Amino acid sequence: MEGANACLPEQLNPSEGEQSNKNLVPQAGMMSLFTTGKKLVHLDLKGAPPKFEYLLKLIHLFADLGANGLLIEYEDMFPYEGDLKILRAAAHPHYSREEIFTLQDTAKSRNLEVIPLVQTFGHLEFVLKHGAFRELREVEHCLGTLNPHKERGVQLVLEMVRQVMELHPGSSSLHLGADEVYLLGQGEESRHWLTAPNRSVHQLFLSHVTRVAKAVRERHPDLSVIVWDDMLRGMSLETLKESGLVGLVQPMIWDYSPVLDVESTVLLMGKYSSSGLTQLWAASSFKGSTSVHTCVPHTQRHVDNHLQWLKVAAVLPAGVQLQGIALTGWQRYDHLSVLCELMPVALPCLASCLQTLIYGSFSLEAQTRVTDILGSPSDVEDIGSLAPENTPSFPGQKLAALMVELTTLLQSEDLRLFESNMFVRGWFTPYHRQRKITNPLIAQQIQIQVMTLLEAVEPKAEGVRREMALLYPQATVDEWAEQHVSSVVAPLHSLLKDLQLAMEDMELHAPVPPSGW
Repeated sequence: MEGANACLPEQLNPSEGEQSNKNLVPQAGMMSLFTTGKKLVHLDLKGAPPKFEYLLKLIHLFADLGANGLLIEYEDMFPYEGDLKILRAAAHPHYSREEIFTLQDTAKSRNLEVIPLVQTFGHLEFVLKHGAFRELREVEHCLGTLNPHKERGVQLVLEMVRQVMELHPGSSSLHLGADEVYLLGQGEESRHWLTAPNRSVHQLFLSHVTRVAKAVRERHPDLSVIVWDDMLRGMSLETLKESGLVGLVQPMIWDYSPVLDVESTVLLMGKYSSSGLTQLWAASSFKGSTSVHTCVPHTQRHVDNHLQWLKVAAVLPAGVQLQGIALTGWQRYDHLSVLCELMPVALPCLASCLQTLIYGSFSLEAQTRVTDILGSPSDVEDIGSLAPENTPSFPGQKLAALMVELTTLLQSEDLRLFESNMFVRGWFTPYHRQRKITNPLIAQQIQIQVMTLLEAVEPKAEGVRREMALLYPQATVDEWAEQHVSSVVAPLHSLLKDLQLAMEDMELHAPVPPSGW
């Protein structure tokens, strides 16, 4: 996990970004593409969906930060109807039809294009986890991948798309997902299908995606259809030419690495373009891609990712028509994983990444712009020093400051390595705890240390819970606290309880810490 002291953008040396790009093209050449092109902010709603009032504030902020579009992955927050009603979130309210329309009206008022994202092949955990759709899994123990041979499965995803597009009549583009289709080809029907001559897993993937995309385009002829590109990367040029995707979809190439391989990415774009897939998208990341359990994004890491994408954009192969870039903000790695960084604590990182694209580097001018928009210092350490009781400088700033403070404490060595300290390792090991024996004098010292840690953590955790409840459903508050706080403090409470049981078993009272100990 990256350090908790990395929420706001670090003060980068303006010359560093410019120096790293000078061998590609002049600075202005890199600025032009992303200054005027599409910059989509990805809203991943499969975890920690903001309360609707807060969501509207975020949309306005995204526009202020320089975005001109939203890529919205509703998952179980969409108000599905009929047989699909089972897909609605159970732990908290989904967004209503009226709210979906209000969201779009708000985006339109700020000149933000809205592109819905509906998964149609992989990452269908929120659908296939239900018993009603269990038979539609490619493999029994893989909840994310749809069996492409089941007609019911195809009709299921098409109905999902139909309902989403019905509530997005003004959208000119739709993202059909199709990334990370794990274990494709390993289902019984797929293995049988693959026994026929000249068939491959690549062709199996293409047959489903082309069928779905064609069905969508038949209903919406003018709709631009986007798909993630990772399942296409290993295909030969000839396979891509004959795939049926040319003129049908626009691949979105995703790479979230701070050391993105520019040369390999440019070659990949060239292969797509040579196959006829000339309309391409890029996808970067401003949160949710460092580790599955990261609480606070590392701004430098994400800014570096965007600097690499700028290098790619500067040397595009001939024929490539880059449509824009989606700045992804993953809330979970999949529907069943823990929560990644929440949006409030990632907003300074998003601002830094957007300004990096607009200015062509994270120059002093870009950093100043971030500070002007957010009303917060651009130095990373300063978010922790902002008093939470002060007037918030951006929507969610108070929660962000509290979370940085708490996360820093939770990641401290005193907490993480407590059960490895001398007193616990020496006098209250699992052996001692099981047999309820201890040295009372040492038990007293352990008790003091545990109580000191809990007294530092628990008030901050309660402050985070209170502030989070203003912006998120209670189910999200409880989930985040259990995943990121309880997992740390519960062992301390258990240790205190075992200490007390040991003392009682030895017919001793819990010692009172002596003065000056």
